[in-house]
Amino acid sequence: MRGGAWRPSARSRAAPVARTCSEAPPGARITRTLSLTLTRPSLSLSLFRRWFCHFDDDNYVNIPRLVRVLGDYSPQQDWYLGKPSTKAPLEIISRENKSQKISFWFATGGAGFCLSRALALKMLPVAGGGKFISIGEKIRLPDDVTMGYVIEHLLRKPLTVIDQFHSHFEPMKFIRQETMHEQITFSYSRYSKNEVNVLKVDGFDSRLDPTRFLSLHCLLFSYLSFCPR
Repeated sequence: MRGGAWRPSARSRAAPVARTCSEAPPGARITRTLSLTLTRPSLSLSLFRRWFCHFDDDNYVNIPRLVRVLGDYSPQQDWYLGKPSTKAPLEIISRENKSQKISFWFATGGAGFCLSRALALKMLPVAGGGKFISIGEKIRLPDDVTMGYVIEHLLRKPLTVIDQFHSHFEPMKFIRQETMHEQITFSYSRYSKNEVNVLKVDGFDSRLDPTRFLSLHCLLFSYLSFCPR
């Protein structure tokens, strides 16, 4: 939740990675945060972490559901969990061979994605130590696409689609309120001055809660004192 009250406990096993471009120069498309995560010191400092999950600052993350879903997968195996926003794999022209097309899936960063520790360690020689940024600049694609390029194309590890991840590319109003407990991430966006892409959920007035995340939080955690009765 943007500015949410949830705080990870010492027992947490998923290390969240925030995405930020605020300090990047104009036109920069690759975030430094993802690159810094792919360093051996960073991973060594998180020896007890089993998963590395990336979310945008306009995501609401249903942490209990995320933990339950991750429990279905072994962090000792290579897992790239997320959800694409395209109906087909992305195709790009190889920089080394202009006659060759490269095809791969990528998990949309706006929906969030998770990497198992085993996969993150395999990425170190390929994308660690600043190489992730260099790869992104070379193929001239955003960070989430670069991640898919590294994992699916360079490491030959497939994306496992988790439908409970949701990005702003999806119409939020079609997520039924009775299924929201089962979802992992939510987002929002503004189509125009008078049209917004937000969840259809009962709760606070839209003037107080324009993103509907506060109402969602109270739907999921109705025992909280500030939630409507």
